[in-house]
Amino acid sequence: MSQFAADMLLETESLSVQDVTCAGGCRHQSAAECAAATNLVFPYRGVFVRHVGQEDAVAEANQLLFFNAGEEYRVSHPVEGGDACLSLAIKEPLLEELAPKDQLRRKGPVAFTRSRRRIDPRAQVLVALLRHSLKRNAIEPLEAETLTLTLVRRALGEGTSHTARASMGRQKLVDRAKLVLSSDLSRRWTLAQIAAEVGVSPVYLTQVFQQVEAVPLSRYQLRLRLARALHLIGKYDDLTSLGLELGFSSHSHFTAAFRQAFGRTPQDFQRAARLK
Repeated sequence: MSQFAADMLLETESLSVQDVTCAGGCRHQSAAECAAATNLVFPYRGVFVRHVGQEDAVAEANQLLFFNAGEEYRVSHPVEGGDACLSLAIKEPLLEELAPKDQLRRKGPVAFTRSRRRIDPRAQVLVALLRHSLKRNAIEPLEAETLTLTLVRRALGEGTSHTARASMGRQKLVDRAKLVLSSDLSRRWTLAQIAAEVGVSPVYLTQVFQQVEAVPLSRYQLRLRLARALHLIGKYDDLTSLGLELGFSSHSHFTAAFRQAFGRTPQDFQRAARLK
């Protein structure tokens, strides 16, 4: 079985959308790769680390990663289970129009200055709606293109996304904490357990995580769980089982958290994505 697979879900004159999966067999850094065009990559299942030069970026469902055209990178999977991502390639003139100027490099092909941005729950919903609808052939190309551009605007918006700005040491600490959380999404971690895993005090961990990601560690974990729910929700008729599998204490707890994050209930999302 191949370690890597790409399923083209949509291809038009303006953009393309691919569902990319990787089995994650490479625990250490892979051979060098290079993107032919700049891609916006939205992980929605699992976790991997993308290495560009001396910079590492943990890729999980709270993050958007930029794979710039012509930029060499390597990938590793420190957590078992592989990953899956929605990869968007927008034609250069459109991408240049969509992206805030201060996020782009000034010279050469369209490329982003930062390697990643944290997206908000509403962007995660758009990722899931786009993927589920395209996979089921339940959306027309024009509607899919419009939804894709809406997703990109939100994911790049200064008011709806966040770029971490921190020293390399603090960023590496936060990334280690993310890998701990991603290793077992259903586990009810305590702060002391996570801090022990990354080798710092609980107080220091909470302070640094808040400074780097601009959200508390607990909320970040909740968003990872809910993003997993967006991926799995089409496979479950019994949403109570889904909530319990992801570590929620009850159906009502799961539904309330889902509605607060995404602005709709799990059942509403199933209908919107034409899953039921």
